[in-house]
Amino acid sequence: MSKQTLNMNDSLYQYLQVTGVRESKVLHALRDETNRHEMARMQIAPEQGQFLTLLTKLTGSRKAIEVGTFTGYSAICIAEGLPKDGKLICCDVSEEWTSIARRYWCLAGLTDRIDLRLAPAMETLNKLLDEGHARTFDFAFIDADKTNYDNYYEACLRLLRPGGLIAVDNVLWDGRVADPTEQDDDTCAIRALNEKLMRDKRIDYSMVPIADGVSLARKK
Repeated sequence: MSKQTLNMNDSLYQYLQVTGVRESKVLHALRDETNRHEMARMQIAPEQGQFLTLLTKLTGSRKAIEVGTFTGYSAICIAEGLPKDGKLICCDVSEEWTSIARRYWCLAGLTDRIDLRLAPAMETLNKLLDEGHARTFDFAFIDADKTNYDNYYEACLRLLRPGGLIAVDNVLWDGRVADPTEQDDDTCAIRALNEKLMRDKRIDYSMVPIADGVSLARKK
């Protein structure tokens, strides 16, 4: 029993990895390759990836969207939770990082489920809305530039069907959101969205302290 979330020391985190995470060989190899790059901090944690897979399965998702793909780890996790005829649209602007993603999507046998759109995410989201895809998506994962988080959230909420789920990454932002002296643009944007989600009557909401924090917003 505990009155608050446990602090995760190294030994407890190692226990979590050994007994709580089923990471495939492809995902493990992708994580290792990504960790060799200077922007490795943008990679999600393996326990978070497994959580995304479970969320897509729990929601019965067939149509999903990801805002911010990086090297493709989270995309594999989401796509693995979809049925064979499911579809994940990935929004990113980096040909360099997503070229790594494409290799591992192929190794995972998921290329038929993943549709990469290389363009600013709001362009892709607005195009989907213009094409009549509002209220047709089951799941969305937002993990991109923080100053646009609110724009991504509003667009994804329009794309989601009632009962669909949005997962927003980095909502704890390494603890900086709770430090009033931290006033950079990214921290302020995340802090503002956190406060908005708390008040938003259009959704059911929970902030989950996994990895760097993931907020779940279920569209009513």
